[in-house]
Amino acid sequence: MTADPTLADLLPLLQRIAGALERAAPEPPHRPDFAQADAFVWLAEGRLQPVPKVNRVAMGLLRGIDRMRDTLFDNTDRFARGLPANNALLWGARGMGKSSLVKAVHAEINARRAPGTRPLKLVEIHREDIEGLPALMGLLRPDPHRFVVFCDDLSFDGQDTSYKSLKAALDGGIEGRPENVVFYATSNRRHLLAREMVENERSTAINPGEAVEEKVSLSDRFGLWLGFHKCSQDEYLAMVDAYVARHGLTLDPAQLRAEALEWATTRGSRSGRTAFQYIQDLAGRLGRRLDDEA
Repeated sequence: MTADPTLADLLPLLQRIAGALERAAPEPPHRPDFAQADAFVWLAEGRLQPVPKVNRVAMGLLRGIDRMRDTLFDNTDRFARGLPANNALLWGARGMGKSSLVKAVHAEINARRAPGTRPLKLVEIHREDIEGLPALMGLLRPDPHRFVVFCDDLSFDGQDTSYKSLKAALDGGIEGRPENVVFYATSNRRHLLAREMVENERSTAINPGEAVEEKVSLSDRFGLWLGFHKCSQDEYLAMVDAYVARHGLTLDPAQLRAEALEWATTRGSRSGRTAFQYIQDLAGRLGRRLDDEA
């Protein structure tokens, strides 16, 4: 008759079982060190990568968008001070400074913050990673800092259903949206969805009204809508003049005006982006470097 195994006999087996369970268990969530930087990028694998130097334009160089600039700054300033603030959707014409404004406002808020207060953190999440937004919100919720979570060029096409993750994150489920997080997005579309996507839902749904309402209601999660429209010729030239003054570039005013207008005409667009692209060309021809702040 075989003797019952002793604890010593079972110990190796128990150790192997324990090791297998540890390997099978999910790794604990990575806890970022928010002292490393004031800006981070959310990576697809579920961690935050610090951004030591943000590519941004000084807020004073953003022209032709004064109302949107002031509105977004006020909303962000209230949020940074612990007061109620809205999620914001910046929508409209390409190249008019939507994403530049978000980054510039973040920098300006931190530049003006009172000594001894925590800096506002900016976290960018890429459009293709939007399904990870609920996990990101959960990671930020317990931290004492306040966060602007930012998604540039947000839109949804075809059979893409990841917009449901965005709706769930903005609503926050039974816990609600984290009190220390506000969500800013830029898009060329006011409702974030392609027109054909909405029309397809209307034509194929049993109840077209309800199907379209579910998709269009996504933009209703943003309490603040800021529309950006194509700028006038005078506004475009003011942008060019501001960049020239900022970088100390020297050119005859009449020649500067003619070149800047020709540059915009050949590209079929007058915008802040077009103005800065012209400035880059001008600085190169003049043999001048552009400083890092613009």
